Amino acid sequence: MKEIDKNISPTKLLWVDLEMTGLDSSSDVILEIAAEVTDFSFKTLASYEAVITHSSEKIENMNEWSKKQHKVSGLIERIKSSGLSEDVVKNQLVGFIKAQFGNEPAILAGNSIHNDRKFIEKWWPEVNDLLHYRMLDVSAFKILMQGKYNVAFEKNNSHRAFDDIQASIAELQYYIDNFSKLNTKSNND
Repeated sequence: MKEIDKNISPTKLLWVDLEMTGLDSSSDVILEIAAEVTDFSFKTLASYEAVITHSSEKIENMNEWSKKQHKVSGLIERIKSSGLSEDVVKNQLVGFIKAQFGNEPAILAGNSIHNDRKFIEKWWPEVNDLLHYRMLDVSAFKILMQGKYNVAFEKNNSHRAFDDIQASIAELQYYIDNFSKLNTKSNND
């Protein structure tokens, strides 16, 4: 594999959201992935979505919260009807990232993205090799805006990967807009 220069300044972001059977990357597995590439104005440049087929045993043994949520969202039915093998999804995602980023390391972005990254590191090391070590985590902005400015973003958590990415992008834009307003207001006071 060609070496990626991690000193290149990023020109775009790789928004990722995973739905899993639980939150333990050592034993739980990835059920769904959505990836969206945006510029820094959050304009969508490309997107990828896939649902992964797993054994009935993996689906039946997921934690109760996941079982209930993924049934309500329709994800379990989609896994059974149109899921792809994990190897196919992993290879498609590697191709997607390479096509979109070339030699630029992909900056992973999303809400609480560190947990998604743990799953990527464990289950998809080929994908992890294409990622920059830095990440843009929207939850860091959430903590700052709530703690310092008492600004909160209300979002609908559908717990479907593509919808969650859209919500994360909207949330970051909301914080940026509010930070600009708050900064302008404090400069005028």
